Amino acid sequence: MAAPSTLHRSLELAGTLPALMVAADRVAATVIQGVHGRRRVGQGDAFWQYRPYRDGDSASQIDWRQSARSRNLFVRETEWEAAASIWLWRDASPSMQYASLKNTDTKALRAELITLAVASLLADAGERVAILGGGMRPASGRVAVRRVAETLLDESRDSSRTPASLPPMVPLPAHGTVVLVSDWLDPLEKIEEIIRYYASVGVRGHLVQILDPAEEELPFDGHVKFEGLESEGQHTVRRVEAVRAAYGARLAAQKEGLQRLTRPANWTVHLHRTDRSPQTVLLSLYLAMANLGRLNAA
Repeated sequence: MAAPSTLHRSLELAGTLPALMVAADRVAATVIQGVHGRRRVGQGDAFWQYRPYRDGDSASQIDWRQSARSRNLFVRETEWEAAASIWLWRDASPSMQYASLKNTDTKALRAELITLAVASLLADAGERVAILGGGMRPASGRVAVRRVAETLLDESRDSSRTPASLPPMVPLPAHGTVVLVSDWLDPLEKIEEIIRYYASVGVRGHLVQILDPAEEELPFDGHVKFEGLESEGQHTVRRVEAVRAAYGARLAAQKEGLQRLTRPANWTVHLHRTDRSPQTVLLSLYLAMANLGRLNAA
């Protein structure tokens, strides 16, 4: 998958979203102006952390006193700067490479498309975005989208490691936001650890669950051999139709579990199938981000 073509698709997708949002009772105007950017923590002088100087930083951002204590240059970040940022993450683990239909995106491709489209919309609205755990400084504008695309591409090209199916737990400032895109089929107790970790420091969050239509419907009949994509081995079911109801109940329990885990933290969950339009889930996500922004600013 080439980054330029994926980026082009994401920008094209993002360009169609405002029209949908105008139809949703003029919520688009609120979203495009930047929901999260309205809210600022303190007066912009509350210290958050020192971080290493990166290419693109202005010399005026360097804290020379802190830098003089070592051989490296350090930038002083304030809570204002850090809190108005949104961190994005998408699941790139081997199980996301599944697609049951020839003309349907893999879950991984759709997750990347949605992640880039979200980055494009947020950046155009003046928000600062970055990849969660990617080591990049949150930025706004078209440069931010390019950086997100480059980070995703670099991660996909890194053959030295197998991408994790759950997002990393890294320090973030209170009042920040994470958007996490995955199939969310991991054990609920592991997902709960992620939610609790970020919610405990006041980070808002949105989960996007991407599933293939076959994962939702189990449309197979007769004797079928299933093979896991992450070394789970093979499992043969002699009559798939006999287990379809039980499978559906288990999947429903997983979805209900996600809702149960996110509700206390005031996080949101958005469901998406790869055989359906990604605009729908993007609209749902943006409406949720706008609503949470109004609630937290009230």
